[in-house]
Amino acid sequence: MLWTLLLGAMTALAMPSSSSNTDGGSASYAKPVQVKDKPYVFGWTNHTRDDVSLRGGTTKGPPVRLATEPSEHWVALQSEGISALERDRRAILAMAGDYRVSFDFLEVEVYETGTPFATPYRSWATERVIVLEDSKKKISLQHILVMFFEMDDGTVQGPMLIKHWRQDWEYEPKNALEFIGYNHWETQPLAKEQRAGLWQQTVYQVDDSPRYAMRGTWSHNRSYSAWDSQNSWRPLPRRERTVRSDYQTMTGTNRLTILPTGWVHSQDNTKTVLTGIKTVNHEQPAVAREFGINRYERIVGFDFSEAETYWAATSGYWKRVRKAWTKHLNQAQVVHVDPTCKDTMVFELLFGLADSVMSEQRPSKADELTHINSILGCSVSVPN
Repeated sequence: MLWTLLLGAMTALAMPSSSSNTDGGSASYAKPVQVKDKPYVFGWTNHTRDDVSLRGGTTKGPPVRLATEPSEHWVALQSEGISALERDRRAILAMAGDYRVSFDFLEVEVYETGTPFATPYRSWATERVIVLEDSKKKISLQHILVMFFEMDDGTVQGPMLIKHWRQDWEYEPKNALEFIGYNHWETQPLAKEQRAGLWQQTVYQVDDSPRYAMRGTWSHNRSYSAWDSQNSWRPLPRRERTVRSDYQTMTGTNRLTILPTGWVHSQDNTKTVLTGIKTVNHEQPAVAREFGINRYERIVGFDFSEAETYWAATSGYWKRVRKAWTKHLNQAQVVHVDPTCKDTMVFELLFGLADSVMSEQRPSKADELTHINSILGCSVSVPN
Protein backbone atom coordinates (compact mmCIF):
# COMPACT_ATOMS: atom_id res chain seq x y z
CA MET A 1 0.00 0.00 0.00
CA LEU A 2 1.19 3.53 -0.71
CA TRP A 3 0.89 4.66 2.89
CA THR A 4 3.04 1.81 4.19
CA LEU A 5 5.74 2.56 1.65
CA LEU A 6 5.67 6.22 2.53
CA LEU A 7 5.97 5.70 6.26
CA GLY A 8 9.30 4.05 5.62
CA ALA A 9 10.33 6.92 3.37
CA MET A 10 9.30 9.65 5.80
CA THR A 11 12.71 9.42 7.47
CA ALA A 12 14.18 11.01 4.36
CA LEU A 13 17.37 13.02 4.43
CA ALA A 14 17.65 15.21 1.35
CA MET A 15 14.91 17.70 0.54
CA PRO A 16 13.71 18.71 -2.93
CA SER A 17 15.62 21.63 -4.32
CA SER A 18 14.18 24.87 -5.60
CA SER A 19 13.99 25.18 -9.35
CA SER A 20 16.48 27.54 -10.90
CA ASN A 21 13.88 29.91 -12.34
CA THR A 22 12.66 31.30 -9.00
CA ASP A 23 12.87 35.04 -8.62
CA GLY A 24 14.65 36.76 -5.78
CA GLY A 25 17.16 39.45 -5.01
CA SER A 26 20.76 38.97 -4.07
CA ALA A 27 22.40 39.84 -0.76
CA SER A 28 25.97 40.31 0.40
CA TYR A 29 27.24 38.49 3.48
CA ALA A 30 30.51 38.33 5.37
CA LYS A 31 33.03 35.90 3.98
CA PRO A 32 32.37 32.42 5.41
CA VAL A 33 34.82 31.22 8.02
CA GLN A 34 36.59 28.06 6.89
CA VAL A 35 36.84 25.51 9.70
CA LYS A 36 39.19 22.66 8.85
CA ASP A 37 38.62 19.09 9.96
CA LYS A 38 35.32 19.86 11.72
CA PRO A 39 31.84 20.07 10.19
CA TYR A 40 29.60 22.96 11.19
CA VAL A 41 27.08 22.02 13.88
CA PHE A 42 25.02 24.82 15.38
CA GLY A 43 25.61 25.14 19.12
CA TRP A 44 28.43 22.54 19.25
CA THR A 45 31.64 24.42 18.54
CA ASN A 46 33.79 21.89 20.40
CA HIS A 47 32.01 18.66 19.67
CA THR A 48 34.37 15.68 19.71
CA ARG A 49 33.38 13.90 16.51
CA ASP A 50 35.24 14.58 13.27
CA ASP A 51 32.11 14.01 11.21
CA VAL A 52 28.43 14.39 11.99
CA SER A 53 26.00 12.35 9.95
CA LEU A 54 22.30 13.17 9.86
CA ARG A 55 19.74 10.68 11.07
CA GLY A 56 16.97 10.18 8.57
CA GLY A 57 17.22 8.52 5.18
CA THR A 58 18.65 8.91 1.71
CA THR A 59 15.72 9.83 -0.54
CA LYS A 60 15.30 13.12 -2.33
CA GLY A 61 12.52 14.74 -4.29
CA PRO A 62 12.55 16.39 -7.70
CA PRO A 63 12.92 20.18 -7.92
CA VAL A 64 9.93 22.29 -6.85
CA ARG A 65 9.05 25.90 -7.60
CA LEU A 66 8.80 28.19 -4.60
CA ALA A 67 6.13 30.89 -4.46
CA THR A 68 7.52 34.42 -4.68
CA GLU A 69 4.35 36.43 -4.09
CA PRO A 70 2.53 36.77 -0.76
CA SER A 71 -0.36 34.34 -0.42
CA GLU A 72 -3.95 35.53 -0.45
CA HIS A 73 -4.17 34.47 3.18
CA TRP A 74 -1.25 36.75 4.07
CA VAL A 75 -2.87 39.65 2.22
CA ALA A 76 -6.15 39.06 4.08
CA LEU A 77 -4.25 38.93 7.36
CA GLN A 78 -2.89 42.45 6.75
CA SER A 79 -6.35 44.01 6.28
CA GLU A 80 -7.20 47.13 8.26
CA GLY A 81 -10.27 47.39 10.46
CA ILE A 82 -10.68 43.76 11.46
CA SER A 83 -11.08 42.58 15.05
CA ALA A 84 -8.26 41.01 17.04
CA LEU A 85 -10.11 37.68 17.01
CA GLU A 86 -10.56 37.81 13.24
CA ARG A 87 -6.86 38.60 12.73
CA ASP A 88 -5.99 35.54 14.83
CA ARG A 89 -8.35 33.43 12.72
CA ARG A 90 -6.77 34.63 9.50
CA ALA A 91 -3.30 33.79 10.81
CA ILE A 92 -4.43 30.21 11.50
CA LEU A 93 -6.07 29.92 8.08
CA ALA A 94 -2.84 31.17 6.50
CA MET A 95 -1.28 27.79 7.32
CA ALA A 96 -3.47 26.17 4.65
CA GLY A 97 -1.86 25.65 1.24
CA ASP A 98 0.80 23.68 -0.63
CA TYR A 99 4.28 23.39 0.84
CA ARG A 100 7.77 22.02 0.69
CA VAL A 101 8.52 21.11 4.31
CA SER A 102 11.83 20.54 6.08
CA PHE A 103 12.11 19.03 9.55
CA ASP A 104 15.29 19.64 11.61
CA PHE A 105 15.96 18.66 15.24
CA LEU A 106 19.18 19.14 17.20
CA GLU A 107 20.09 18.48 20.82
CA VAL A 108 21.62 21.59 22.38
CA GLU A 109 21.93 20.47 26.01
CA VAL A 110 22.84 17.02 27.36
CA TYR A 111 22.50 16.51 31.12
CA GLU A 112 24.59 13.42 31.85
CA THR A 113 28.32 14.09 31.93
CA GLY A 114 30.16 12.26 29.18
CA THR A 115 27.05 11.44 27.16
CA PRO A 116 27.41 12.46 23.50
CA PHE A 117 24.70 14.52 21.87
CA ALA A 118 22.24 12.56 19.74
CA THR A 119 22.68 12.47 15.98
CA PRO A 120 20.84 15.44 14.46
CA TYR A 121 17.65 14.60 12.59
CA ARG A 122 16.49 15.89 9.20
CA SER A 123 13.69 14.92 6.86
CA TRP A 124 11.48 16.50 4.21
CA ALA A 125 8.03 16.36 2.67
CA THR A 126 5.75 17.95 0.12
CA GLU A 127 2.45 18.57 1.81
CA ARG A 128 -0.99 20.07 1.26
CA VAL A 129 -2.83 21.59 4.24
CA ILE A 130 -6.61 21.79 3.80
CA VAL A 131 -9.32 23.44 5.90
CA LEU A 132 -11.74 20.92 7.43
CA GLU A 133 -13.69 23.37 9.58
CA ASP A 134 -13.85 27.15 9.77
CA SER A 135 -16.15 28.79 12.29
CA LYS A 136 -15.81 31.89 14.45
CA LYS A 137 -13.98 30.17 17.30
CA LYS A 138 -12.84 26.86 15.82
CA ILE A 139 -10.65 25.94 12.84
CA SER A 140 -9.45 22.48 11.82
CA LEU A 141 -6.57 21.88 9.40
CA GLN A 142 -5.70 18.51 7.83
CA HIS A 143 -2.19 17.80 6.48
CA ILE A 144 -1.83 15.39 3.53
CA LEU A 145 1.55 14.26 2.20
CA VAL A 146 2.01 13.74 -1.53
CA MET A 147 5.60 12.84 -2.39
CA PHE A 148 7.60 12.03 -5.50
CA PHE A 149 11.09 10.51 -5.28
CA GLU A 150 14.01 11.09 -7.61
CA MET A 151 15.92 7.86 -8.16
CA ASP A 152 19.65 7.42 -8.84
CA ASP A 153 19.01 6.85 -12.56
CA GLY A 154 17.12 10.15 -12.81
CA THR A 155 13.64 8.67 -12.99
CA VAL A 156 10.88 9.87 -10.67
CA GLN A 157 8.65 7.52 -8.69
CA GLY A 158 5.32 8.43 -7.13
CA PRO A 159 3.06 9.86 -6.09
CA MET A 160 3.00 8.33 -2.62
CA LEU A 161 0.32 9.66 -0.32
CA ILE A 162 -0.48 9.54 3.37
CA LYS A 163 -3.03 11.37 5.46
CA HIS A 164 -0.70 13.14 7.86
CA TRP A 165 -1.32 14.99 11.15
CA ARG A 166 -4.25 17.26 12.01
CA GLN A 167 -4.40 20.44 14.05
CA ASP A 168 -7.60 21.72 15.65
CA TRP A 169 -7.74 25.31 16.91
CA GLU A 170 -10.27 26.55 19.47
CA TYR A 171 -10.59 29.98 21.05
CA GLU A 172 -11.04 30.03 24.84
CA PRO A 173 -11.76 26.28 25.05
CA LYS A 174 -13.60 24.86 28.03
CA ASN A 175 -11.60 21.61 28.06
CA ALA A 176 -8.20 20.26 27.04
CA LEU A 177 -7.21 16.70 26.14
CA GLU A 178 -3.72 16.54 27.66
CA PHE A 179 -1.03 13.87 27.53
CA ILE A 180 -0.01 12.72 31.03
CA GLY A 181 2.50 9.96 30.20
CA TYR A 182 2.62 6.27 29.32
CA ASN A 183 -0.06 6.46 26.59
CA HIS A 184 -2.56 8.12 28.95
CA TRP A 185 -4.61 11.22 28.17
CA GLU A 186 -6.74 13.29 30.52
CA THR A 187 -9.63 15.61 29.74
CA GLN A 188 -8.99 18.68 31.86
CA PRO A 189 -11.68 21.33 32.49
CA LEU A 190 -10.19 24.80 32.09
CA ALA A 191 -11.04 27.62 34.46
CA LYS A 192 -11.82 31.01 32.97
CA GLU A 193 -8.39 32.38 33.86
CA GLN A 194 -6.72 29.38 32.15
CA ARG A 195 -8.33 30.13 28.79
CA ALA A 196 -9.16 33.83 28.66
CA GLY A 197 -7.82 35.29 25.41
CA LEU A 198 -6.04 32.05 24.46
CA TRP A 199 -6.15 29.85 21.37
CA GLN A 200 -5.69 26.13 21.98
CA GLN A 201 -4.00 23.97 19.37
CA THR A 202 -4.79 20.26 19.72
CA VAL A 203 -2.63 18.00 17.53
CA TYR A 204 -3.71 14.55 16.33
CA GLN A 205 -1.65 11.77 14.81
CA VAL A 206 -2.02 10.27 11.33
CA ASP A 207 -4.82 7.95 12.49
CA ASP A 208 -6.60 10.81 14.33
CA SER A 209 -5.55 9.52 17.75
CA PRO A 210 -4.58 12.29 20.21
CA ARG A 211 -1.09 13.70 20.54
CA TYR A 212 -1.01 16.93 22.58
CA ALA A 213 -2.79 20.18 23.39
CA MET A 214 -1.18 23.59 23.90
CA ARG A 215 -2.58 27.06 24.63
CA GLY A 216 -1.07 30.38 23.68
CA THR A 217 -1.59 33.83 22.24
CA TRP A 218 -1.18 35.38 18.81
CA SER A 219 0.75 38.59 18.14
CA HIS A 220 0.78 40.43 14.83
CA ASN A 221 2.86 42.99 12.99
CA ARG A 222 3.62 43.85 9.36
CA SER A 223 6.56 41.42 9.21
CA TYR A 224 4.95 38.34 10.71
CA SER A 225 2.21 36.90 12.91
CA ALA A 226 3.26 34.51 15.67
CA TRP A 227 1.59 32.19 18.16
CA ASP A 228 3.63 31.38 21.28
CA SER A 229 2.46 28.47 23.40
CA GLN A 230 2.60 27.66 27.05
CA ASN A 231 4.56 24.59 28.11
CA SER A 232 2.92 21.19 27.61
CA TRP A 233 3.64 17.47 27.58
CA ARG A 234 3.61 15.30 24.47
CA PRO A 235 4.43 11.66 23.67
CA LEU A 236 7.66 10.81 21.89
CA PRO A 237 7.45 11.42 18.15
CA ARG A 238 8.12 8.58 15.73
CA ARG A 239 11.66 9.87 15.05
CA GLU A 240 12.48 9.37 18.76
CA ARG A 241 10.43 6.42 19.97
CA THR A 242 11.97 4.16 17.31
CA VAL A 243 15.49 4.77 18.68
CA ARG A 244 15.18 5.99 22.30
CA SER A 245 13.96 4.40 25.54
CA ASP A 246 15.75 6.56 28.14
CA TYR A 247 12.92 9.10 28.56
CA GLN A 248 9.13 9.00 28.41
CA THR A 249 7.78 12.41 27.40
CA MET A 250 8.74 15.68 25.80
CA THR A 251 7.87 18.87 27.62
CA GLY A 252 8.20 22.06 25.69
CA THR A 253 6.83 25.04 23.83
CA ASN A 254 5.89 25.77 20.25
CA ARG A 255 6.08 28.94 18.21
CA LEU A 256 4.26 29.21 14.89
CA THR A 257 5.37 32.13 12.73
CA ILE A 258 3.26 33.09 9.72
CA LEU A 259 5.18 34.69 6.83
CA PRO A 260 4.13 36.05 3.42
CA THR A 261 5.11 32.84 1.59
CA GLY A 262 4.87 30.18 4.29
CA TRP A 263 5.27 29.53 7.98
CA VAL A 264 7.77 28.19 10.51
CA HIS A 265 7.11 25.80 13.40
CA SER A 266 9.79 26.23 16.10
CA GLN A 267 10.07 23.87 19.06
CA ASP A 268 11.97 23.97 22.35
CA ASN A 269 11.69 20.51 23.91
CA THR A 270 13.05 18.92 27.08
CA LYS A 271 13.38 15.13 26.95
CA THR A 272 11.78 14.31 30.29
CA VAL A 273 12.07 11.16 32.40
CA LEU A 274 8.96 9.87 34.20
CA THR A 275 8.48 7.38 36.99
CA GLY A 276 4.71 7.19 36.52
CA ILE A 277 1.68 8.98 35.12
CA LYS A 278 2.03 12.74 35.75
CA THR A 279 5.22 12.03 37.75
CA VAL A 280 8.65 13.39 36.77
CA ASN A 281 11.71 11.52 38.03
CA HIS A 282 13.19 13.94 40.57
CA GLU A 283 16.54 12.11 40.62
CA GLN A 284 16.90 12.44 36.84
CA PRO A 285 14.19 14.77 35.52
CA ALA A 286 15.60 15.06 32.00
CA VAL A 287 18.25 13.69 29.66
CA ALA A 288 18.52 16.45 27.05
CA ARG A 289 17.03 19.53 25.46
CA GLU A 290 16.47 19.92 21.72
CA PHE A 291 15.54 22.66 19.29
CA GLY A 292 13.36 21.94 16.28
CA ILE A 293 12.73 24.00 13.17
CA ASN A 294 10.10 22.88 10.66
CA ARG A 295 9.85 25.17 7.63
CA TYR A 296 6.75 25.25 5.45
CA GLU A 297 7.70 26.98 2.18
CA ARG A 298 4.82 27.60 -0.20
CA ILE A 299 5.20 25.96 -3.63
CA VAL A 300 3.37 26.39 -6.91
CA GLY A 301 2.81 24.08 -9.87
CA PHE A 302 3.18 20.88 -7.84
CA ASP A 303 0.92 17.93 -8.63
CA PHE A 304 -1.31 17.44 -5.59
CA SER A 305 -4.07 15.77 -7.60
CA GLU A 306 -3.55 12.54 -5.67
CA ALA A 307 -4.54 14.36 -2.47
CA GLU A 308 -7.68 15.69 -4.13
CA THR A 309 -8.66 12.22 -5.35
CA TYR A 310 -7.94 10.57 -2.02
CA TRP A 311 -9.78 13.14 0.07
CA ALA A 312 -12.81 13.15 -2.23
CA ALA A 313 -13.10 9.39 -1.71
CA THR A 314 -12.26 9.14 2.00
CA SER A 315 -13.16 12.44 3.71
CA GLY A 316 -16.51 11.03 4.85
CA TYR A 317 -14.81 7.95 6.25
CA TRP A 318 -12.22 9.99 8.17
CA LYS A 319 -14.98 12.25 9.52
CA ARG A 320 -16.64 9.16 10.98
CA VAL A 321 -13.28 8.05 12.41
CA ARG A 322 -12.87 11.43 14.13
CA LYS A 323 -16.38 11.20 15.56
CA ALA A 324 -15.68 7.68 16.86
CA TRP A 325 -12.42 8.79 18.48
CA THR A 326 -14.31 11.56 20.28
CA LYS A 327 -16.83 9.07 21.65
CA HIS A 328 -14.18 6.64 22.88
CA LEU A 329 -11.91 9.33 24.34
CA ASN A 330 -14.82 10.92 26.22
CA GLN A 331 -15.86 7.76 28.06
CA ALA A 332 -13.80 8.78 31.11
CA GLN A 333 -11.68 11.68 32.33
CA VAL A 334 -8.52 9.56 31.96
CA VAL A 335 -8.11 7.03 29.17
CA HIS A 336 -5.31 4.77 28.00
CA VAL A 337 -4.74 4.71 24.22
CA ASP A 338 -2.81 1.67 23.03
CA PRO A 339 -1.16 2.31 19.63
CA THR A 340 -1.75 -1.36 18.78
CA CYS A 341 -4.75 -3.64 18.53
CA LYS A 342 -4.09 -7.39 18.63
CA ASP A 343 -0.42 -6.86 17.72
CA THR A 344 -1.23 -4.62 14.75
CA MET A 345 -0.71 -0.86 14.75
CA VAL A 346 -4.02 1.01 14.95
CA PHE A 347 -2.99 3.32 12.11
CA GLU A 348 -2.43 0.28 9.88
CA LEU A 349 -5.93 -0.99 10.60
CA LEU A 350 -7.58 2.39 10.01
CA PHE A 351 -5.57 3.09 6.87
CA GLY A 352 -6.36 -0.38 5.58
CA LEU A 353 -10.05 0.28 6.12
CA ALA A 354 -9.65 3.59 4.25
CA ASP A 355 -8.17 1.61 1.33
CA SER A 356 -11.23 -0.64 1.30
CA VAL A 357 -13.49 2.43 1.25
CA MET A 358 -11.77 3.46 -1.99
CA SER A 359 -12.14 0.01 -3.57
CA GLU A 360 -14.99 -1.44 -5.59
CA GLN A 361 -15.76 -3.80 -2.70
CA ARG A 362 -16.19 -1.00 -0.18
CA PRO A 363 -18.08 -1.99 2.97
CA SER A 364 -21.49 -0.60 3.82
CA LYS A 365 -21.47 2.37 6.20
CA ALA A 366 -22.90 0.13 8.92
CA ASP A 367 -20.07 -2.40 8.51
CA GLU A 368 -17.56 0.41 8.27
CA LEU A 369 -18.73 1.90 11.60
CA THR A 370 -18.64 -1.54 13.18
CA HIS A 371 -15.02 -1.98 12.09
CA ILE A 372 -14.03 1.51 13.27
CA ASN A 373 -15.58 1.04 16.70
CA SER A 374 -14.06 -2.42 17.01
CA ILE A 375 -10.58 -1.02 16.34
CA LEU A 376 -10.96 1.95 18.68
CA GLY A 377 -12.65 -0.15 21.34
CA CYS A 378 -9.57 -2.37 21.26
CA SER A 379 -7.25 0.64 21.52
CA VAL A 380 -8.95 2.87 24.10
CA SER A 381 -9.51 1.66 27.66
CA VAL A 382 -10.31 3.14 31.06
CA PRO A 383 -7.57 2.51 33.64
CA ASN A 384 -8.57 0.74 36.85
